[in-house]
Amino acid sequence: MRTSTTFSIHFWLSLAKQKDGFAPIYARITVDGKRAEISLQRQTSVTYWDTKAKKTTARTADGKALNTYLDQVYSKLLRCHKQLSSDFELVTAKSIKARFIGQDERHKSLLELVTYHNENMIGVLKAGTLKNYFTTERYLKRFLVRKKKTNDVYLKHLTYSFIIDFEQYLRKGPSLQNRNPLNNNGVMKHLERLRKLMNLAMDLEWLDKNPFDRFKLKFNKYEKAFLSKQELKIFENTQLKEKKLQTVKDIFVFSCYTGLSYSDVKGLKADNVSRGIDGAYWIFTRREKNEQPVKVPLLDEASKILETYVEYPIENNGKLLPVFSNQKVNLYLKDICKALEVDKNLTFHSARHTFATTVTLSNGVPIETVSKMLGHTKISTTQIYARVIEAKVSLDMMALRSKLNDSDIHLEKRKSSVK
Repeated sequence: MRTSTTFSIHFWLSLAKQKDGFAPIYARITVDGKRAEISLQRQTSVTYWDTKAKKTTARTADGKALNTYLDQVYSKLLRCHKQLSSDFELVTAKSIKARFIGQDERHKSLLELVTYHNENMIGVLKAGTLKNYFTTERYLKRFLVRKKKTNDVYLKHLTYSFIIDFEQYLRKGPSLQNRNPLNNNGVMKHLERLRKLMNLAMDLEWLDKNPFDRFKLKFNKYEKAFLSKQELKIFENTQLKEKKLQTVKDIFVFSCYTGLSYSDVKGLKADNVSRGIDGAYWIFTRREKNEQPVKVPLLDEASKILETYVEYPIENNGKLLPVFSNQKVNLYLKDICKALEVDKNLTFHSARHTFATTVTLSNGVPIETVSKMLGHTKISTTQIYARVIEAKVSLDMMALRSKLNDSDIHLEKRKSSVK
């Protein structure tokens, strides 16, 4: 690549814009005969401007301050030229100007990073996940305007204190939905997404140091609700008068016996149900969240629900079950719990927990098998769902006690025979 052979910096007054004897000052960068000009957002008296020295001759405090500023600009332009040369970048008048005013790759802003991420993740991230990034973007914009008094900030200016300030803003400020602040885990999810954005900036070499290096995300662990064996039977055996509540209850129970998530149940079609290796009916699908294959034997309880809605696929493009929106489902589940006198705060995801805990693990199904049926890529993910119920602990310990007693009896018999 050809390197630059000439480089100069020249300060000049734009006399065409002169007003009342004052004219704005510009810096002109010339590289190999090609120019780029920068408005320095300063003006001075035409009378006191020295065209040779490229400075003002005014001996006032303002005149001295202006000359000091021009020296700083000159030094900064020299540094920009040196940086581009050291980084083996193409050195042109325009590239030096871009580096000076912060519009080159090394001076990307936070919102430029957010936009780059969101535009490039379309089709890569699921719509729901991408929607969460848009929400984080809204919080960032509001934080910048209300707390930092700016519309954007350069990535190079992001520090550990910026992260802490944003965290406190999320904790104390109103949420987007209402006036109440976000809870701890809601705050952590936004910071987690911001951290992923910073990691992207590091990968793109838009950032030299990650402001999250010394920051630790601290999620609170909550015991998420799931149905016990008795509660699951109540859900199965009770008929509700309202059709919409009965429908939601059926779909919820179906998920309890298949472990399918809301989106996977909603997208389930007749093609997803076929004979498995054992000759029985199985569900074959892929998780919408991570594209992992899911293969689940169809238990009798789930099969009965499909039979209940056997006419539904004819009118609904082959979809097996009538699934309302996630928001409505979770709202109706509260009404269902109240009607069935089940004192639990359930969401549709609780069915997945019920499948992992009450239906499979509590009945001796190995966690490795459960993990496969849930479509997890790691056992550690399944362990989040793996609640060992007291009844299962009791049964396991009874079996252990029985084995120990048998061992003791066998030992006593051996001792007796020796005597």
